[in-house]
Amino acid sequence: MHVHRAARLLTILFGVALLAAVPATRHSHYLFVWAMEARHPDASVYRATGLGRDFLAVFDVAPEDKPFGKLVAMLPVGHGAQMAHHTNYSLPPNNVLFANDWMADRTYIFNLSNAMKPKLVAHFANAGPYMYPHTFVYLSNGNTLATFQYTKGFNKAPGGLVELDRDGRPLKMSSAADPSLDPNIRPYSIAVVERLNRVVTSSADMMGAQVSHVVQFWRLSDLTLLKTVVMPKPATWFPDVAADSSEPRVLSDGVTVMVPTFNCGLYLARGLASNNPTLQLVYDFGYRSCEVPVVVGNYLVEAMESGHAVASLDVSDPAHPREVSRILLRSDYDPHWIAVEPGGDRLVMTGYGAMQSHALFATIDRQT
Repeated sequence: MHVHRAARLLTILFGVALLAAVPATRHSHYLFVWAMEARHPDASVYRATGLGRDFLAVFDVAPEDKPFGKLVAMLPVGHGAQMAHHTNYSLPPNNVLFANDWMADRTYIFNLSNAMKPKLVAHFANAGPYMYPHTFVYLSNGNTLATFQYTKGFNKAPGGLVELDRDGRPLKMSSAADPSLDPNIRPYSIAVVERLNRVVTSSADMMGAQVSHVVQFWRLSDLTLLKTVVMPKPATWFPDVAADSSEPRVLSDGVTVMVPTFNCGLYLARGLASNNPTLQLVYDFGYRSCEVPVVVGNYLVEAMESGHAVASLDVSDPAHPREVSRILLRSDYDPHWIAVEPGGDRLVMTGYGAMQSHALFATIDRQT
């Protein structure tokens, strides 16, 4: 991998980027960024201009276009933005994107069929007893599966899984609570394996108020919780690589799931098709703050915030991952989110530190 180009965005607190595919071309044309405007220090200016709102921005990122990264559309939504956070990890085939302001407990749904004219089609807060949604994954039936972190109030009790229709209305829901194994379960992110009728969810509290040590396995068709698995921790490893599972990912074969942790461990799910799956610790990234990964062919690309780095692992043999490439970023760049260009060779990253107002592009060789 090598860094290709950085695009300057509006001043924001946090951004999540997605690349939109253009048919019959190798490169995507548009970059969708979910972000929030920084509050102006002058309260009167803030009230007059509407600063402090979440917004969806669209940038022209066709490689041949000059200037690169031109803002071509922007749609502000809601009021009093608090934490523009996660969207779908990739643009769903129906072009309907879920985007969440986590601290505000508000999720917005956009139709991006016309990239130049994004439309807000719905918004919602909670689903029945479940509060503070975090991760959204498109299902082949057109619905969206989401993790909700809590029930009974802010960080009071474990949340669950909810299947939503395209307008955010709940269709199915199931609790993640399993107090006999872990009282601190907070459903965080999702990997869906439709071929096996399975869902894998991680567990980590967004506020970091407590630590969780489990991964959960579900039946997709009815959202039955099949098993809660405590992540094995070698006694000689410090700090706790088994703390707070983060972003499970389905590998390119469509059935293998790997689960990283925020402390940079990497686990392989075994026996996923059974009712008795297990976890095997197969890798340690070496840093202690790993964030959002993405799968590109036979490679798992991981953002490592504490190391100011992005690394790609060859996971063609999932039980024996092998690092093949690494980017060391500037010391004030703290990468968090990565998206991959559909069918292309570009990655786009957002994050913290000096990356709070930038999207950083890199290219990757899918073969090597």
